[in-house]
Amino acid sequence: MGVGGSEMFLILVAVLLLFGSKKIPEVARGLGKGMREFKRATDEIKREINSAEITKDITGIRDDFKREVNNSQITKDITDIQNTLKP
Repeated sequence: MGVGGSEMFLILVAVLLLFGSKKIPEVARGLGKGMREFKRATDEIKREINSAEITKDITGIRDDFKREVNNSQITKDITDIQNTLKP
C-alpha cells in the first residue's frame, strides 16, 4: 500500500493547484507547528501519567510497610512492655 513515484507526483500537482506555490511554505510551517504542539502535549501527558504511577507505587509501599509494622510482633512486644512499666 505504498505510494509510488507517479502517485507522489500527482499529489504534488494537486497540492500546487489547490494552494499555489506561494502558500505551500505557509501551509508546511503550520503543519510543522501543529505537529510540534501535539508532540509536546503527548510528552507532557506521558510525564504526568508516569509521575502519578510512581506516586501511587510509593504510597502503596508505605501503606504496606505501616500495616506490617502495626501487625508485627515488635509492636505487640513494645505495647506489652509499656503496659508493664505503667504504675
